[in-house]
Amino acid sequence: MTTTFWVMAGLLIALALAFIAYPLFFNRARQRAESDIRNQNLMAYRTRMAELDAEFAAGVIDEENFRQLKEELAGSMLDDVGDPDEAPAAAAVSPRRGAPALVVLASVVAVPVAAVMLYQQWGALDDVEQFQAMQAMVAADGDRAAQMLALTAQLRAQLEASPDNPDGWAMLARSYMRLEKYPEAARAFERLAGVVDEDGSRAVAWGLSAQAWFFASQGAMDEQVTRAITRARALNPDEVNALGLLGINAFSRQAFEEAIGHWERIVEVAPDHPQLPAIREGIAQAYQRLGREAPMPESGPAVAGQTVSPQGVSVRVELADAFREEVPADTTLFIFARKPGNRSGPPVAVARLTAADLPADIRLDDSYAMAPTARISEAGEVLVTARLSPSGSAMPQAGDWQGGLDNPLPVTAEAGQPVVLVIDQQLHN
Repeated sequence: MTTTFWVMAGLLIALALAFIAYPLFFNRARQRAESDIRNQNLMAYRTRMAELDAEFAAGVIDEENFRQLKEELAGSMLDDVGDPDEAPAAAAVSPRRGAPALVVLASVVAVPVAAVMLYQQWGALDDVEQFQAMQAMVAADGDRAAQMLALTAQLRAQLEASPDNPDGWAMLARSYMRLEKYPEAARAFERLAGVVDEDGSRAVAWGLSAQAWFFASQGAMDEQVTRAITRARALNPDEVNALGLLGINAFSRQAFEEAIGHWERIVEVAPDHPQLPAIREGIAQAYQRLGREAPMPESGPAVAGQTVSPQGVSVRVELADAFREEVPADTTLFIFARKPGNRSGPPVAVARLTAADLPADIRLDDSYAMAPTARISEAGEVLVTARLSPSGSAMPQAGDWQGGLDNPLPVTAEAGQPVVLVIDQQLHN
């Protein structure tokens, strides 16, 4: 509840009370004035009647004129005074001396109480508070993470109390994405899917939830991601966020034909997609990995001959001698590149190999992007880590072997000499 809202409500209540009080107090003065005029007219009537009686008795006027003048005087009196029989009735229903004050006092108590109770029952105060929380979040500076977090918590509390607000859930989910709270963002997108009406909108919400879960799992196609993708495609088989994730996953598994199929479907069903250049670039790279030339598109910029941005970093991943005998050859190897200060967020490049490939020389560029919107070519420098995962999960677990560079590497167009990264520790919890 805000001060502005209650000030405006108080002004409206005061205006309503004024309509009640005005006729009670100011109408009495009008009634007194009318009563005084009526009394004066009655006195004038009686005086004139007395004069006519005196003139008739003195013989000044005859009987016929006397009767005619008396009838005219009576008619004039009725026009000026009204029906004398109505006056007692009017006096009977007129308010007593203290009645207006009692009515106003009762109204002062009853009108505000009734207004508040009825507004709480039928009003939209929850929507007003949600809107104000949303507006505050829009106005908040992106550098003030603590303030954004507090406003996000406030909006969430409002939405939990009154959940039927698609705009609110959408803003909450986007805010969680900016704060890199991906599980919370995914759940907010799922709540959004529950309050929108159209199947297409629900499909998009589930697709965005899948994307948030994908970031939370650091690129692993885990149960949460798969579930959200399945829900999205059940509503719309061509939901572009789901198709994009399937393409990224297929590319990381070196299933290039599958990746091409998913990404080309996006180009077909969403020709105005804002990330279309990056998607076409991914298609071109998949064809290049297959040793084939990408077909010319029917419309839009040419794909054939496109190359991935040369921006990237070169590393050589090695395994410490102490672990060489412990690691099976088929253990999954993940190599991640992240922006500094974003150690727990989604990587801008991720490569998937096996322990049998070690030592491995690799150039991390946009061909290893986890999503078209997060590419290493857009980062000035990155931190690189490598993890051997017996479970095959990209999320760190006890038993994994890991290593990383202490200092970020500059992202450049020149390959240069690879920087050595040694996997030299085992995770225990």
